[in-house]
Amino acid sequence: MHGRGERPSALPIYLQISEVLIREIAAGRLVDGSRLPPERELAKQHGTTVRTLRKALLELEKKGLLERIQGSGNYVRASGEVASVYSMFRLELKSGGGLPTAEVLSIEECDKSESFRTFGTSKRGTRIRRLRFLDGQPIAVEEIWLDRDAGAVDPAQVQDSLYRYYKMKLGFWVTRAEDYVSIGTTPDWAPAGFGKAPDSPVGYIERLSWAEAPEAVEFSRTWFDTDVAEYVQRLK
Repeated sequence: MHGRGERPSALPIYLQISEVLIREIAAGRLVDGSRLPPERELAKQHGTTVRTLRKALLELEKKGLLERIQGSGNYVRASGEVASVYSMFRLELKSGGGLPTAEVLSIEECDKSESFRTFGTSKRGTRIRRLRFLDGQPIAVEEIWLDRDAGAVDPAQVQDSLYRYYKMKLGFWVTRAEDYVSIGTTPDWAPAGFGKAPDSPVGYIERLSWAEAPEAVEFSRTWFDTDVAEYVQRLK
């Protein structure tokens, strides 16, 4: 795993590994009945210890995605919907999958723009700008607006998975979202590390997200590098 996973606000290493495997199962790259590599080999692949890897595999067992057969190995048991804290993250590397991580660029409370899609009940929102990575490779910049009435965001506690943060710290869970995918241009605030200069053509996603209330609680905009990543929606 790369160094970004070591930040206090990121998922623990064992959960990062379990999320990588869950995304591989969800994408169909690890099919039902397939045998995982030996634990020492798998631990080496993920740059961790066998002990940490086993904690990750235990998470898969809890979700019913893995069967550990004594003396034989670990086998994928994929059936139905695969639960993941990144289940709504639709960007993947063109080479396949990738663990999402993020670098926060700024967090600020602002007035909403009239140009936004309608969401929430307040005229203000918390604006979070981030640089997104898959397996440590920059693939997107995003701007997330959380309705101010949904709660105050503590910058020191924001995690790679905002949906997990919402559940753990603000007490609500995003249950559904609508995506609008088109072409856009890199915003002028994007850092050089994104790799696409301002006004360069990129993929563009607008998303409205809902929790329990009838009004959408979040609006986001994502600009992604189509040279290295693609938007993937799987229907089941």
